[in-house]
Amino acid sequence: MATLFEITDPADARLGDYVRLRETQLRHSIESEHGLFIAEGHKIIERALEAGFAPRSLMLAPRWWDGLRDLVEPLDVPVYLVDEALAEQVTGFHVHRGALGSFHRRPTARVEDLLGMRRLVLVEEIVDHTNLGAIIRCTAGLGWDGLLLSPRSADPLYRRSVKTAMGTVFSLPWARMGGDDDLVRLREAGVVLVALALSDEAVELTEVPALVGDRPVAMMLGTEGAGLSRTWLAAADIVATIPMARGVDSLNVAAAAAIGCHVLA
Repeated sequence: MATLFEITDPADARLGDYVRLRETQLRHSIESEHGLFIAEGHKIIERALEAGFAPRSLMLAPRWWDGLRDLVEPLDVPVYLVDEALAEQVTGFHVHRGALGSFHRRPTARVEDLLGMRRLVLVEEIVDHTNLGAIIRCTAGLGWDGLLLSPRSADPLYRRSVKTAMGTVFSLPWARMGGDDDLVRLREAGVVLVALALSDEAVELTEVPALVGDRPVAMMLGTEGAGLSRTWLAAADIVATIPMARGVDSLNVAAAAAIGCHVLA
């Protein structure tokens, strides 16, 4: 059964998982050391629990307890009840959703686990957690099967990624690539690699479905500034672009992901 504790001291060691959540470097070290991630908000905590992730603890404003009671009460987990001012002292920001959960990570999928999927999104060096979360939400919400990340892309389970993705990352298969050789593995598995990029040789995105036919597709997305690397562009079977107007050359990568997922679905 869940055990409730009222906490009044922001220095209470039991709240260690929630300390200074805005400091990315600190959080990476804490979360790596303890194998945890943070879910923010009632709905995201709910989705983490429903996806089978095991909670380490919850930190809640008392008003949120009733809404989570049915899911949490049967679990052997501490629930720390705090007021919102104390939560802000601990985390370093205003926790306007009033609910945080610390969860154990699980082993992620491997690249080979995703090779048989029909629709994959590939991201290269996407380091902005908000953009990555939005891409995950598009990938899941528009019916794509999975996500592959280059080695140095952001962490899909970092708090801001999870929050922007609205917890859809918990049900979306994803894996981190070992390197560029995995692009070759995808092509050998019969996957058509479609790069979204600005290029004189690019075709319009709407032409791609006819070129692909019924073959599996992996849509490749690059960074905001540099876009896809030369290596990834060279590996692509098709380079596609979204037609733009009024002198605008491109969209935010998350917006491009949404359009690409819709057109190529």
